[in-house]
Amino acid sequence: EIQQLFPCPRNEERITLPDVRVEQKARDFRDGKPGTFLFFQHLRKAGGTNFCSLAEKNFPKRAQPHYYCMPDMGWSGNKAAGYLHSWPNNEIITRMKDSGYRIAGNEWDNFDVSRHFDLPAVFATSFRKPLDRALSQFRFECIEDRGCMIKDVHKWWDQRQDLWNIYTKTFADPPVGARRYFRGDFSKERRKFMATAVDTLSKFHIVLSMEWLAYGAPQVQSILGFDDVSALTTRVRPHIGQAKRDDGQDNNKLGSASISKASWVPKEYLDAVQYKKMSEDLALDEVLTDVARRMFLERLVCEDIGGGIAVQ
Repeated sequence: EIQQLFPCPRNEERITLPDVRVEQKARDFRDGKPGTFLFFQHLRKAGGTNFCSLAEKNFPKRAQPHYYCMPDMGWSGNKAAGYLHSWPNNEIITRMKDSGYRIAGNEWDNFDVSRHFDLPAVFATSFRKPLDRALSQFRFECIEDRGCMIKDVHKWWDQRQDLWNIYTKTFADPPVGARRYFRGDFSKERRKFMATAVDTLSKFHIVLSMEWLAYGAPQVQSILGFDDVSALTTRVRPHIGQAKRDDGQDNNKLGSASISKASWVPKEYLDAVQYKKMSEDLALDEVLTDVARRMFLERLVCEDIGGGIAVQ
């Protein structure tokens, strides 16, 4: 079905060639080599909790960090979780090997492009349409009272400039103080950030799309060696006891694309001015998301993926 909608492009048109993923890292992970683990770059409200549940179904309990697949919660004495940019590689390697954990989630920090690829890990992430993701975070944190007191999306968005083009910042890992380059007459700098983000993403072994999670099963099985992929089509919500939604959509066939009753549609929820503003504030992320989705599709339908790990 998917091959009819998106046949494998000609080699010269593919963005996944040459395949720059390190196949040996994925093979070592599948073989259970001591010290190897799954590094998951968790983009908030973009399928990260689903991915953690996926790992939980395929790892023994002893190989799972106690707090949402983020081992640094324990390392920090329960003070912080999902901040792997703050830990040097040698600390991460030693602690992961000593603990026997097989997954490390990095949610609140950028991916460190200068050193994280040196870890003995297989790398994965999951994307979601940027405006959908932003609105979902507003609903999750503010409307459902999880630490946010702002109920007006206009005021919230003005105060959350840290979320503007958050995908691009995450994978480009710009220096401290670079926020100003994401606005105004700094197109040259933005091109550099985008180039770095695309280059970083191309090295990730798995790049999923939250809207098409069910189609990710072949890649998850062949690259990670996971047998149970049921979590890809099971809706998972963190801290669900705080604000349960009885919408009858705990299971779905595709991903977030098939749970419309559970999601707010930006064009319906936002007024025209706010929709335009948030879309412009997320313009780079829209481009990077298109790149991620293209990578996902190419790796799914193309039989030869440049000498990388063939989809079974």
